[in-house]
Amino acid sequence: MQSSRKILKMVRTGEKPFTCTQCGKSFTRSSHLNRHMMIHTGERPFTCTQCGKSFGESLSFNRHMLIHTGEKPFTCTQCGKSFTQSSSLNRHMMIHTGEKPYTCTQCGKSFTQSSTFNRHNMIHTGEKPYTCTQCGKSFRRFSLFNLHMLIHTGEKPFTCTQCGKSFRRLSNLNQHMFIHTEERPFTCTQCGKSFKDSSSLNKHALIHTGERPFTCTQCGKSFRDSSSLNKHALIHTGEKPHKCDQCGKTFARGSLLKNHLRVHTKEKPYSCSVCGKGFTWQSSIITHQKIHTGVREYYCFECGKTFVTADQLERHERNHTGEKPYMCSHCDKRFSQIASLKAHEKIHTGEKPYTCSHCDKRFSRLGNLKVHERIHTGVKPYKCSHCDKTFREPGNLKVHERIHTGVKPYKCSHCDKTFREPGQLKVHVRTHTGEKPYMCSHCSKRFSRLDSLKEHERIHTGEKPYMCSHCDKRFSYLGCLKVHERTHTAICSKRCPSR
Repeated sequence: MQSSRKILKMVRTGEKPFTCTQCGKSFTRSSHLNRHMMIHTGERPFTCTQCGKSFGESLSFNRHMLIHTGEKPFTCTQCGKSFTQSSSLNRHMMIHTGEKPYTCTQCGKSFTQSSTFNRHNMIHTGEKPYTCTQCGKSFRRFSLFNLHMLIHTGEKPFTCTQCGKSFRRLSNLNQHMFIHTEERPFTCTQCGKSFKDSSSLNKHALIHTGERPFTCTQCGKSFRDSSSLNKHALIHTGEKPHKCDQCGKTFARGSLLKNHLRVHTKEKPYSCSVCGKGFTWQSSIITHQKIHTGVREYYCFECGKTFVTADQLERHERNHTGEKPYMCSHCDKRFSQIASLKAHEKIHTGEKPYTCSHCDKRFSRLGNLKVHERIHTGVKPYKCSHCDKTFREPGNLKVHERIHTGVKPYKCSHCDKTFREPGQLKVHVRTHTGEKPYMCSHCSKRFSRLDSLKEHERIHTGEKPYMCSHCDKRFSYLGCLKVHERTHTAICSKRCPSR
């Protein structure tokens, strides 16, 4: 009784007579100090006979034993759910009562648990108390710190019993196990598509709602998931901390570096189960497999067009919004696609990394090289469905097919005239504006069309590229050659009259 009064008095006065010699922390009770000392000594005297796990306190040990016995002595009177600890039941009861006793004074957000509230406060204070001694990175939560440390140690404690693959997180292992079971327990109520985990389903559901809850504070752009926002944020910071030791190229994320290294190793670890084609990246095989299934789950709310991947949809949506987020550092020209920016920047650098194996001609884009090589090979893989004419490029086929369909999608804003190609519209508009961008280097005469300039310059150069097949006479203009060739056909018709 006397000792209880003494302890109560120490609580009131704040007296803590028992001090740790290791770290200086003080306690009101000697039993608390003894328990604390186990942190420094590493002593865990309570060992589970079922699994061998050890504990520093009997309370933690007793709580752990309930896992093996399956006993859940604390039951909710509202819904019948049971718990191993009374504290878990008390927390659960707040779901029914709606009670959130911990309120943030900064933003007014409320929480059911003090631990969640304390973690939230660190967002406002910027506090990250757990710092990695290896790389200096800091974390708000101890669990995230421990997870990060596994990157440095290389430890992957969770191993798949089916294929031996190891993981840093238990959640990743559980997700991986669905590959072996082919179980997809989470189904979309809108389209019936199934998913291995709830987070994938939740992300997919945003396609149907059109919701983009994650917004960039720098430019206001919105995203469906936090990972896409985090990736986007690196555009503004320009940070690329991950460097390739083979070529020196830097990357914003470690996963991108890992993927890039396969360029050097030529590794293609992902194989299509349908056609056997190999891929360097997992995202590529996922996209490829949709060719076999025909799935196009990403829907444009503006025009109704569907796409295989979210990236394709995002790129397409820029056609409607007119957004051009990628700017050239040399001339401030902007682009809607990062690939277009990279190709453009090669104009400034003069870089042409792609060489033709037939004639040594160089190109800044791989696509341009492939199209060029078809001149040598004679391959024309794009066939018109109306007249069997074939083309080297899909763009040329698309323009050609408009001859059959009569579609002229490019309309003049001055006179309502329509055209099959944007280039034709551009040239036509100059008849209204009077623009003549092409100037002769010999006499300064100007032209609205490039081919008109080239024809004109032959007056100065004396070039005659068109040769008659009958008499070897040469002409500066194709029209003159055609008129001349009629003299030969006229003579032939007189000598050989038709019967």
